[in-house]
Amino acid sequence: MNKDKPLEQRIKEQAAALGFAACGVARADAAPRSGERLQQWLAEGMHGDMIWMEARADQRQSPRDLWPEARSVIALGMSYAPAADPLALAGEGELGRISVYAQGGDYHDVVKRQLKALARWLVAEVPAADLKVFVDTAPVMEKPLAEAAGLGWQGKHTNLVSRAHGGWLFLGAIYTTLALVPDAPGSAHCGSCDACRRACPTDAFPAPYRLDARRCISYLTIEHAGPIPHEFRRAIGNRVYGCDDCVAVCPWNRFARAAAANRAFAPRAELAVTELADLLALDEASFRQVFAGSPIKRIGRNRMVRNAAIAAGNSGRPALVPALTRLVDDPDPVVAEAAGWAIDALRRP
Repeated sequence: MNKDKPLEQRIKEQAAALGFAACGVARADAAPRSGERLQQWLAEGMHGDMIWMEARADQRQSPRDLWPEARSVIALGMSYAPAADPLALAGEGELGRISVYAQGGDYHDVVKRQLKALARWLVAEVPAADLKVFVDTAPVMEKPLAEAAGLGWQGKHTNLVSRAHGGWLFLGAIYTTLALVPDAPGSAHCGSCDACRRACPTDAFPAPYRLDARRCISYLTIEHAGPIPHEFRRAIGNRVYGCDDCVAVCPWNRFARAAAANRAFAPRAELAVTELADLLALDEASFRQVFAGSPIKRIGRNRMVRNAAIAAGNSGRPALVPALTRLVDDPDPVVAEAAGWAIDALRRP
């Protein structure tokens, strides 16, 4: 690589060579308002059971609160744009819908591996550089930092939107002591569009740019460990892990190219089309086998079977009653309750 080029340009070229679709630079103090919004969100209890958001909120507010020596942030995005319609399985009663991002390899592993490769390259280029890499496992506000670095903007659904990649980007960040030249921040291009808010099955957006996680299907099926509140069960439909609706309807996705997606995120056949009957039959060993190498493994067998039971109750398929009946005495009381609810739902006229 030509060392006559500015370091920032060389970083972006190396990031592209490692499979990142987007890369930008921000100052470590570039998103001061994000901390204020975080504190308000937490104060209103919109984080639900996600206690870790609250426990390290002081470090999450800005990169320098986590690491005082940080001077710059390299924000990176890796595309997982789907080739197929992410809403194609809506209403397919015997099938469970899994969010696009979880149908392939675990993004934590894939993105972090390439972040570390970029970090090693940067240290080789600038031996005096000190840095830290992050991907969704530390108190880092990736979306405001990505916006500050020019990767896109936070849409009305609070997710990052890119003019080139739509909403299909996994985000990661490298904090560094280097004083890099920052990129121009992203600017909002939602206009009057509110397709994402209208698409939400549970009305999880009380206002544009605000998400009440307690009503969000992704939160309910992934983060929430207890019984799913009855008021949301019908709206969950056949979703068993996550929800793509607000992202999938964004008009900016028309510019996202599936060809740009990292191949590690190509959907596995058994996760792209998943039989509810198979999910209801999972024990601990079979759960670990089926979801090895997938981000789904993090929620554990009980939460997945709970989700499958709710989806079965919404399926209109009485043929699933025997599988549900086997779960009414499940050792996990949350699973047993969901199975009982589903049986009642299927037997109602």
